[in-house]
Amino acid sequence: MSPSPARAPSGLPPFEHVVREHGSRILAICRSRVDAADVDDAWSETFLAALSAWPDLPDDLDVAAWLATVARRKCIDVHRARARRRTDPVAELPEIATQDAAGEDEGVWRHVASLPTRQRQVITYRYLGGLSHARIADLVGGTEAAVRRAASDGLKALRQKEIR
Repeated sequence: MSPSPARAPSGLPPFEHVVREHGSRILAICRSRVDAADVDDAWSETFLAALSAWPDLPDDLDVAAWLATVARRKCIDVHRARARRRTDPVAELPEIATQDAAGEDEGVWRHVASLPTRQRQVITYRYLGGLSHARIADLVGGTEAAVRRAASDGLKALRQKEIR
C-alpha cells in the first residue's frame, strides 16, 4: 500500500495524486461507456470537471465514488454530443483505427461491451472502478441485491463467451 499523500489545506489530497491514483479506473469506466474514439475525451472532461470542483469539495468525500459519478455524467455528455453531430446519415461508415493500450485485454473489453447495459455498468463499476455494491446501486438505480445479481449474470455470460 502506498503511503498516504500529504493533505492540502482543504483536507483532500493534492489533485495530481488523485489523477495518478484514480486515472486508470476512470479510464476503464469511460471505455465501458463510450466508443473507443471518444474515450480520451470523456476521461479528460471528467478530470477537468473534477479539477474545477476540487477546491469546494467536502473533506469526507468518497473520491472514487464521486469521480465515477462525474465520469458517468461526462460519458452521457459525450453520447449527447455525438447524437447532435449525427444529423446527416452517410452511405458508408469510415473505418476507424482504434488503439487498445491493454493489448491482451482487447477480447475482454469486446465481451464486456457486448453485455446488456446494466450488467456492463455493474461489472465496470465493481471490478474496474472498485466501488461497493451499495454505491453502484446508487449510481445505476435498484437495490444491492439487484446489483449483485447483474454482476453475477454478467460474469456468467463473460465466462460462457470465453469458453466459445
